[in-house]
Amino acid sequence: MYLTIQAIVLRVTDYNDRDALLTVLSRNHGKLTIKARGLRRKNSPLTAPCQLLAYGEFTLFEYRGMYTINEAQSIELFSPLRRDLTKLSLGTYFAQAAEVISQEDLPNPELQSLLLNCLFALSKLNEDEAKVKAVFEMRAACLAGYMPDLFGCHVCGSQTPDKFDLSEGRLECTSCRSADSRGIRMPINPGVLEAMRYICLCDPKKLFSFQIGDRNLEILGNLTEAYFTTQLERGFSTLDFYKSLLI
Repeated sequence: MYLTIQAIVLRVTDYNDRDALLTVLSRNHGKLTIKARGLRRKNSPLTAPCQLLAYGEFTLFEYRGMYTINEAQSIELFSPLRRDLTKLSLGTYFAQAAEVISQEDLPNPELQSLLLNCLFALSKLNEDEAKVKAVFEMRAACLAGYMPDLFGCHVCGSQTPDKFDLSEGRLECTSCRSADSRGIRMPINPGVLEAMRYICLCDPKKLFSFQIGDRNLEILGNLTEAYFTTQLERGFSTLDFYKSLLI
């Protein structure tokens, strides 16, 4: 049986001296593990479409419970991204995060679109890296089932809360915090809250159509990263490497 998919490569793992295994994210079949025969050979025709972060069309055949590539061609390689180590490392973080929150054989077109849009923003639109990172983390958290409650303090309903609870994903006023509460809160202000609401609720085609000042962008980025990793209860080696490049 043959299957044709359009997918982005999330990870490449050596299988033997000649072959490799790809973890890809497709629109209609979710995350898949596929075998690329001969990929590690010199001048393999699969080299371009099967590299990390490449988006391509793959024709697969199934044999003994595993999909193997029969044909592959590139759709978008995000070449400018590959000439900038910092941007490439950020894209690799997005790929690792997408692999963690996606599931085998479960369609996730929204996540694939988010990943592609963020890579396109980095490589073609020249969007601020910090802005793209914050957008990806906040929107990915929502797609993973961790939509935060951003519609006022969860205790008093105030529309001007000054704290965000990372564990519970909700807003709170400092004066409303109970004495026995142990959750971790981070500061938030109206500008950052407005940006978070926009990212969570906007049309996917307009993810980057908002303005935010440098200081608020820094606050937003710290908050989205902390929220994303707190909800997933894990860190990312690719994120650590990206941040090491910024020092």
